[in-house]
Amino acid sequence: MNLSVKDAARLLNVSEKTIYRWIKQEIIPAYRVHEQYRFNRAEILEWATSRRMGVSPEAYTEPDIDSQALPTLSETLESGGIFYRIEGRTREEILADVVAHLRIPEEVDREHLRQVLIAREKLASTGIGDGIALPHPRNPVLLHVTRPTVTLCFLENPVDFHAFDGQPVRVLFTLITPTVRYHLHLLSKLGFALKNPRFMDAVQKEASREALFAALHQAEMNIGRDRLAP
Repeated sequence: MNLSVKDAARLLNVSEKTIYRWIKQEIIPAYRVHEQYRFNRAEILEWATSRRMGVSPEAYTEPDIDSQALPTLSETLESGGIFYRIEGRTREEILADVVAHLRIPEEVDREHLRQVLIAREKLASTGIGDGIALPHPRNPVLLHVTRPTVTLCFLENPVDFHAFDGQPVRVLFTLITPTVRYHLHLLSKLGFALKNPRFMDAVQKEASREALFAALHQAEMNIGRDRLAP
């Protein structure tokens, strides 16, 4: 809980009045500490991404803890893979099948991961609208993985994930990362990629792996150009 109302407003590019209104409406994750409101930075950014708010990429920047370069979204999707016809009629069944497909180290307890993902959904839906959800552990460190992955899964049948727009989910991007820094970085990348019309169209049409990666590479190039633009 390291952010004040003023900090949260600056991070989300809104007024403090807006933050207080969201607190009153109980739609933003906030904590009351010594008669003042405080916010967790990771939770705020995750909340903003889930609602597709126009948060600057710099807001997701974490102080470098080492010299290792952060991966691209394409690299992590290559590692995680793309899977079609994931089966299940409920969130729990879908997440169980997703976990069975994940490319994770053998020492990771898949049953524990399944429970962690379900617990995260019960806390708050990871559905971001338009039939897409971003399931992930609330605390990445618990899994003890060494490399970040993003796994794209297309569902055999649409499933209710209690998304804020009420639409059933057909597409899952599952984020598995070793640190909060990687998690926020990939959330940022994915949030911007899903605003790219070509990539979004490929996702919604359940395009081939080749078409999806081609669209994603183009979206990542556009992100780079946007950052260079005056």
